[in-house]
Amino acid sequence: MVENRRYRNLVAYLVLGMGVAIVAFPVYLAIIASTFDAGTIANGNMPLVPGDQAGINYERALFTGGRLAREPVGMMMMNSFIMAMGIAIGKIIISILSAFAVVYFSFPFRRTAFWVIFITLMLPVEVRIYPTYKIVADLGLLDTYSGLILPLIASATGTLLFRQFFMTVPDELLEASKIDGAGPFRFFKDTLLPLSITTIAALFVIQFIYGWNQYLWPLLITTQSSMQTIVIGIKKMITTQDALTEWQIAMTTAVLAMVPPVMVVIFMQRLFVKGLVETEK
Repeated sequence: MVENRRYRNLVAYLVLGMGVAIVAFPVYLAIIASTFDAGTIANGNMPLVPGDQAGINYERALFTGGRLAREPVGMMMMNSFIMAMGIAIGKIIISILSAFAVVYFSFPFRRTAFWVIFITLMLPVEVRIYPTYKIVADLGLLDTYSGLILPLIASATGTLLFRQFFMTVPDELLEASKIDGAGPFRFFKDTLLPLSITTIAALFVIQFIYGWNQYLWPLLITTQSSMQTIVIGIKKMITTQDALTEWQIAMTTAVLAMVPPVMVVIFMQRLFVKGLVETEK
């Protein structure tokens, strides 16, 4: 007897469609609001179709900024991009090297070292914010890209992800590399690194979005407006007094802030999915 799943699939698609609509509608409203002037948004009667102010709003946001944002959004996006790229690349390099050392090298307290790294998952930056800030301040790294990036590049999650993958690599590959006269670095470069491409891509997407969305850490260590990230810029554009808030610029900035993470996910979607779901590369 063949089971008819037509109605079951229909219900699943309806639930999925409702979920997508709930998530996407605020984004759609932000996009629509970015095409109107401040008066249309403030009066509460904004249409659900695009307006005719998109070019003016986006040009002003990118190159001029609003009344409450001293820097244009283009500069904020550049700061956020440099920070996100630095965090993602730094986390990948440190994670893959530490996982390689834990899996393929024998040294005293190797398992202890891994568990110490794993325990740091319980210590996010918010928990260690004061000592981290003091170290960065003492080193003179306030209002610098190094101060934005370096304290956030260690990743226990990335180390765990690469360790679990390296443990699935057949020992025969290591033995074959030894027979060919390859040393540890060559085995890592010629064998492990190519096999880890999908894992690297998955971790890059996750960590890029993590770095792009950082708010608390950049808020603490950046005092100059030229070093503000776009997430901080959005917050500063919105005040408690609606009359002072340029909602069209704030919504335009919010839309622009979504573009880089979305582009990263779109362009790396295939590798991202493979890196998360495949157990054998």
